[in-house]
Amino acid sequence: MSPTPNPPHPATEAPRDLVGIGIGPFNLSLAALAQPLAELDTVFYEQRPGFDWHPGLLIDGATLQVPFLADLVTLADPTSPWSFLNYLKARDRLFPFYFTERFHIQRLEYDAYCRWVADSLPALHFGHQVDAVRWNPERALFEVDFTQLDTDGEAESLGRTYTRNIVLGVGTAPNIPDALKPLAAAPGVPVIHAADYLKHREQFLTAEHITVIGAGQSGAEVFLDLLRNRPAGREQIHWLARTEAFAPMEYSKLGLEHFTPDYTRYFHHLTEPVRDRLVAAQWQLHKGIDADTIAAIHDELYRRTLHGGWPDAVLTPAVTVRTAGRVAATKVELHLEHTQQGARSRLTTDAVVLATGYRERPLGRILAGLDPYLRRDSSERPRIDDQFRLILDPSVTGHVHVQNAELHTHGVGAPDLGLAAWRSATILNALTGEDPYPLPDRTAFTTFGLTPQPQIPSARQERVLIPLADGI
Repeated sequence: MSPTPNPPHPATEAPRDLVGIGIGPFNLSLAALAQPLAELDTVFYEQRPGFDWHPGLLIDGATLQVPFLADLVTLADPTSPWSFLNYLKARDRLFPFYFTERFHIQRLEYDAYCRWVADSLPALHFGHQVDAVRWNPERALFEVDFTQLDTDGEAESLGRTYTRNIVLGVGTAPNIPDALKPLAAAPGVPVIHAADYLKHREQFLTAEHITVIGAGQSGAEVFLDLLRNRPAGREQIHWLARTEAFAPMEYSKLGLEHFTPDYTRYFHHLTEPVRDRLVAAQWQLHKGIDADTIAAIHDELYRRTLHGGWPDAVLTPAVTVRTAGRVAATKVELHLEHTQQGARSRLTTDAVVLATGYRERPLGRILAGLDPYLRRDSSERPRIDDQFRLILDPSVTGHVHVQNAELHTHGVGAPDLGLAAWRSATILNALTGEDPYPLPDRTAFTTFGLTPQPQIPSARQERVLIPLADGI
């Protein structure tokens, strides 16, 4: 049955101040900080039936890679009722948490906290799929068309909302290497992305041989979970990585200052070629493995040598998958190349987990109606200003903010949960034209660059180094 066309008549609907598209942690942060601002009329749409954060990777014992203070609101407003500590208080768990002495909480607990917030905010509308966004020059408003879905995800009715501003928080999508896309898409073939790991975990544990591809945090966690649940001496696991090593994440205190507003502002003012070079070079800041997980893997492997022999586990970095195909009825054959040796080989396996990361979800479908107004860089990516707004034609008086779609303009902090509250506050300050959330002028001991950042007031600027004369 076709959905009923029922867009509200323009004369009967007052325009919103802000429509959020997508409800992941970043837009949930924005909704939580926007909730007490009476001057803002907001609504957030999400096509899923409820809040759902990486359900396939909520492995028991896996922790966040940021401290609990990097919740949805605290780093912008520690007094917010939507803080993680207030969540614990509401659940009568403050004292137990106090005695656990944990700075990094489990992912399962972070997911439960986000669900608690999502269940409490009336501006959130799940089961609403946004279909198109257009600029209406006659009304000087954006039109947001959506489909309301029933509990089975089927179209139920159509609607339209008018708004002065939009914020996109549509998240990321699993990245599957080209060589493995046909197998991952084929029904019944045991090749899955790590995003679906828990859904297939019991089936994969019974596989005779398993291959994990990818050396980031999710690859390490999947490998460790499989290793712990395979019999000693008969593990039959391969762990392959394209990177030069199973490398630890950069987690020194000064290294972490790359995830501060100071660095984000500095990065935004660099030239496009320099930004692109830095993003590629800084993978270990956010794509490595945390030291505790590396230690746990080594400890588990070592434990399996206590009675002599070595575990049947192969860990090989610097390997790429050239091609892949099915052999026999149920097995997968991977054609491998070692990037340092130049050697090639084949690996036959019964199941493959692709821990190959995520990519920014394409915005083309949703923003097709705005394409004539978009300003792009030399690589055809959207240009984004320092307040996280798409740079549009001046004839568009409304703004489209983005969350976690600005890696190319704002650097490695774009997907980091630790900057969620600051970015949300920046967006809300821009929308209101005021400072409902005063933000710090300085957040890092490191001074990035030789010129002061433009956001630091002149009275508080450090002395600028004067270049030495040639020959001195």
